[in-house]
Amino acid sequence: MRVLNGLDELKASVGEHLGYSDWLEIDQERINLFADATGDHQWIHVDPERAADGPFGSTIAHGFLTLSLVSMLVWQVYTVEGTTMGVNYGTNKVRFPAPLPVDSRIRAGVDILSVEPGGGHQVVTQVTIEREGGDRPVCVAEVVSVLRF
Repeated sequence: MRVLNGLDELKASVGEHLGYSDWLEIDQERINLFADATGDHQWIHVDPERAADGPFGSTIAHGFLTLSLVSMLVWQVYTVEGTTMGVNYGTNKVRFPAPLPVDSRIRAGVDILSVEPGGGHQVVTQVTIEREGGDRPVCVAEVVSVLRF
């Protein structure tokens, strides 16, 4: 984990790749729990038998499940010392370039794109979630957080 010591070090990291999270396996139980939480029970996510004959050869994780893991994965990559508060502000852009098959392992890479004043300081990161052995990311998101010091 990279520890940035305060606002000045955070600003100095703009344009840098901060590193990668640990690998996380996405199993069918996690996919089913997400389906239950969101009400999205589409067969490509929750019906292994039908999905085996579908376009991906197995069930796949919901794109929004992958996106929902961004906060947890980013916390493994970096932290900023001296903050009094940090909140998710939103996303500028999210894409799911490739499916995420069940029982795959993912990790997040984080790049700091900008740090600007705004309700504290708005930090824009590009979070790229890759699948182990995959040739394209499963999610790329510009994530905006607000940090107060």
